[in-house]
Amino acid sequence: MREIVHLQAGQCSNQIGAKFWEVISDEHGIEPTGTYHWDSDLQLERINVYYNEATGGKYVPRAVLVDLEPGTMDSVRSGPFGQIFRPDNFVFDRVSLCHPGWCVMGQSQLTMASPTPAEATLPRQPKEKLGLQARATMLS
Repeated sequence: MREIVHLQAGQCSNQIGAKFWEVISDEHGIEPTGTYHWDSDLQLERINVYYNEATGGKYVPRAVLVDLEPGTMDSVRSGPFGQIFRPDNFVFDRVSLCHPGWCVMGQSQLTMASPTPAEATLPRQPKEKLGLQARATMLS
């Protein structure tokens, strides 16, 4: 079975992604607390495509949520399925100053030599799983 890492970056993507996790959780029988509540062999067979099984029989989305401001993340966390994510799924540590036509991110230049917090989070998602084939990404 292949696993999908879902990357959401930006306010719009995180708002759409929050709804995505509501729908996919309902489809897979996952409650807002992360517990499985149905009796379908097919659901359980495919549940590890989007979720990691955590302690206590709870399921956690294999996702990374990125934004420049914590406000969007607070909105996701306070939503119906906000508690299903692990705290390290959320990445926001850069300050932005944006205006139509120009944008400044942080106080230092981003380079390929130093990974962003989102890039540092992505390798942790598949853990020791082999055969990562797909990564679902939404950017805004």
